Amino acid sequence: MTADEPVFLAIDAGTGSVRAIAFDVDGRVVARAAREWTHRPTPGHLGGADFDTPGGWRLTADAVRQVVGHLGGHPIAAVGVSSMREGFVLYDEHGREVFACPNTDGRARRQAQQLADSGLAERIYELAGDWVSITAPARLLWLQQEQPEVFAATRHFGMLSDWVVHRLTGEFTTDPTCGSSSALFDLAARDWSGELAAAVDLPRGILPQVLECGTVVAGVTAEASVATGLPIGTPVLVGGADTQLALHGIGAEGGTPTVVAGTFWQTAFISDEPLIDPQRRLRTLCAVAPDSWMTEGINFLSGLSMRWFRDAFCPDATAEGGSAYDAMERWASAAPRGSNGLVAVLSNIMQTDAWHHAAPAFVGFDINSPAAFDRGTFIRAIEEAAAYVVRGHLAILSEVTGGRATAAGSLVLTGGSSAGALWPQIIAEVTGLTVQPSTAPEATAYGAARLAAAAVGAELPPLGAPGRAIIPSAGAVAEYDAAFEHWGRVYRAQLAATRASDLAPLFTPPGGLPYRAEAAVR
Repeated sequence: MTADEPVFLAIDAGTGSVRAIAFDVDGRVVARAAREWTHRPTPGHLGGADFDTPGGWRLTADAVRQVVGHLGGHPIAAVGVSSMREGFVLYDEHGREVFACPNTDGRARRQAQQLADSGLAERIYELAGDWVSITAPARLLWLQQEQPEVFAATRHFGMLSDWVVHRLTGEFTTDPTCGSSSALFDLAARDWSGELAAAVDLPRGILPQVLECGTVVAGVTAEASVATGLPIGTPVLVGGADTQLALHGIGAEGGTPTVVAGTFWQTAFISDEPLIDPQRRLRTLCAVAPDSWMTEGINFLSGLSMRWFRDAFCPDATAEGGSAYDAMERWASAAPRGSNGLVAVLSNIMQTDAWHHAAPAFVGFDINSPAAFDRGTFIRAIEEAAAYVVRGHLAILSEVTGGRATAAGSLVLTGGSSAGALWPQIIAEVTGLTVQPSTAPEATAYGAARLAAAAVGAELPPLGAPGRAIIPSAGAVAEYDAAFEHWGRVYRAQLAATRASDLAPLFTPPGGLPYRAEAAVR
């Protein structure tokens, strides 16, 4: 590219880090920088986590400044922003942050339970498409009860992507993708719900204007220019949510489900109407395009489970050179389908109002057969467990969409876990669908950059269009039909054992309804 060609900057405020990435007009990465952050525990409140806004802004500005310094003469045409979902920031009358939490904040368990007991949680799900476990209503009630002075001082509310936009422009806005993750939205209207705001005593005037994704908010202020190195007046777009922007980055559209396989996995389907699961299993949020919505099932920590096994049991995985995950998949490829009966008990299929998980376990290995139950067998069991949960989510999506979600007979797989050869193959054989891996790096950031380009009249193509198609054989699908049923039986038994003992489950949602047998793994 020539020295004066424009670039498009994406800022992605994720759970564990903030990244700044500049893309050129052909969609190639020109410069990138990342800064890791951690979320400090809330003193005296078990499970609470605070987002450090002064420190977070310093890290964000530092990453952006590093990218700007590497661009030379390339002008930045526009800035797009993305962030984790659910986390939010409150501001006082002067625009100063008075409270901020990340998506992992779990301090409001008692308040979530109050919402569930009162029946308000059900109404929130009907209108907003999500339960109260880690969303804003319970956290706002916590503030009213535990820190009333902070709540009284609040004059503005925004999500974490909105916070980055505010820091850059001074404006208060949100977009439907991140805004809807607050559980204060009327999904059908793609706007704030006055009813839900009133239900948690949140004045309507505190909620920011909702702008569709890709709308230019304002230019970079002089103060933000000094901090970041961005030129004053550089156009900044309204932010967006990470999963939805990842789907936008790869060009995902309605008709084919997509599995975004990162630390958590999302099995998502885009539709032209807000599909609310009447059994409250999956959740629904707004998607990027106007008049589009996304229904998703979440695999809890499926990607992290693989990283845990790597760190705990595979220190020699890079001894032969190359990626540790490549070596782990080679070992797993030697194990047969069904992992010789070994079951990894990890994430449960989503039931958003009563999402009970078992204590993590490996069940069914024989210590007298080390050859049959080596590391490769355990790795394959981890990958199969994730695929079983995807299968469960696809079945629910098919039911909720009247068969549309699986009618095409295929799914797109993207995210870090899509890079290997074995995991996509297992997903194809477990689900019976053709899997199209889309190994798009930085899909979320690229989705933000695509919006930034469109806002100034440019166009970036979808990134990492599906390449190879993995078509499962009928024999492999039949083998996994039996293995899936076996996994379900084992999971239910482990769930019962967890409930009958003091074992710690993988996850217990705040405000979850009591355990129901019909809501256990299917």
